Amino acid sequence: MSSQPTASEWTPDSWRTKPIKQGPEYPDQKALSKSLSELKRLPPIVHPREILKLKEHLRDVARGDAFLLQGGDCAELFDYCEQGAIESKIKLLLQMSLVLIWGADKRVVRIGRMAGQYAKPRSSPMEVLDGKMVPSFRGDILNGFHADERELDPGRLVKAYHYSAATLNYIRASLSSGIADLHRPLDWGLGHVRDPALKAKYSEAVTFLTDMLRFMHTIGADKTEKLDTVDLFTSHEGLLLEYEQCLTRLLDNPAHSPASSTTTNPKEYYNTSAHFLWIGDRTRQIDHAHVEFFRGIANPIGIKVGPTTPCADLLALLRTLNPSREEGKITLITRYGAAKVAALLPGHIRAVEDSEYARTVVWQCDPMHGNTQSVGAGGIKTRAFSDIFSELQQTLRIHKEQGSYLGGVHLELTGDAVTECLGGSEGLDEDDLSTNYTSFCDPRLNEKQALELAFLIADHYRCERKEKRER
Repeated sequence: MSSQPTASEWTPDSWRTKPIKQGPEYPDQKALSKSLSELKRLPPIVHPREILKLKEHLRDVARGDAFLLQGGDCAELFDYCEQGAIESKIKLLLQMSLVLIWGADKRVVRIGRMAGQYAKPRSSPMEVLDGKMVPSFRGDILNGFHADERELDPGRLVKAYHYSAATLNYIRASLSSGIADLHRPLDWGLGHVRDPALKAKYSEAVTFLTDMLRFMHTIGADKTEKLDTVDLFTSHEGLLLEYEQCLTRLLDNPAHSPASSTTTNPKEYYNTSAHFLWIGDRTRQIDHAHVEFFRGIANPIGIKVGPTTPCADLLALLRTLNPSREEGKITLITRYGAAKVAALLPGHIRAVEDSEYARTVVWQCDPMHGNTQSVGAGGIKTRAFSDIFSELQQTLRIHKEQGSYLGGVHLELTGDAVTECLGGSEGLDEDDLSTNYTSFCDPRLNEKQALELAFLIADHYRCERKEKRER
């Protein structure tokens, strides 16, 4: 049953009556109005049918029948809208999902943090750059990274639309042209793995996957469209409400049928900027603008859950954003830090699973955001692979103990050979960070570290299945 409020209860601009966090104050209101008017007349970036398809997949995740892999850049730049960067992320997510399918023995739902992740919340409106105090970089949709581009520019709103549309256009073109074709050989090079035990585990997975694909080809079982392409949905934090409002449209509900008019609305409000959007840890106040906006859209929604989230707030958010308890509508993205997850996650799980929302949410682990640290004399932001894996490992264990299902992971990653996170099988240390540190915001896993994390998750589920068989 739809959770969409009626028009009298909610409008796309009703958020403007609420207090707002992280809201930009544009000095040129005339230029802002011009950009917003242009956005309102541009066509949707995604289609309601695609949004509903993702909702069906997330319902399966909530039921424990699928696994959600979500990943991409921390702060997507306009410069990332180019062939190589887009293809490298698609290929990495595909490779990771194959490993997860092998390990978890479940279908994998793929969502990229791409084609719209251009806005970033900041803890301070000002920062020091080259010894000078300047406005903080808030993402390409708002201002530029270089010192002479720090003033808020409303023209970037329209640029963000076009870069998002171009990125998604190439994602679709790549998938339809066979970039995800499993008949093609994949690069499973494991030369970077130094630990012999880990390398043996990874090699077992690679051998299984390549042998399976070869066998299917031999018997002719690979002649199916399902091996030629995959679904890849897009997502971003719905931070800049002026932009999100312009791309929220009252459209026909593809699931509506006159014969079932009592169960679905003929029209619903869809945020067509992306398939999936989430509310950040800084903007989830129950009586503020972001929650007010999100409660009215038909898209699946994520909520970041961290150390500052009271259990009462968690239930209030679920009741506000999903009053009809639609399965898979809400994804709870937990991000505590390796040192805090054991103390905090069980209480959050029990609050939800002991309520009327039991088995309706997708539990997803974000092991990145709670584990950021600064190292060296310059205070370089980084994350230790050991902390990332520890939080994920603890989260898997706690969900098992609580009888709930960890349905996915949410990772900041790139398909490039960056050196931004410490550790992993490459053994990156502080001296290596300067080799290829290219993030303008938070540190990302490189392609080897991301794939290694997929192997470690897969190994957890294989061991779990083995334990069940031996009981």
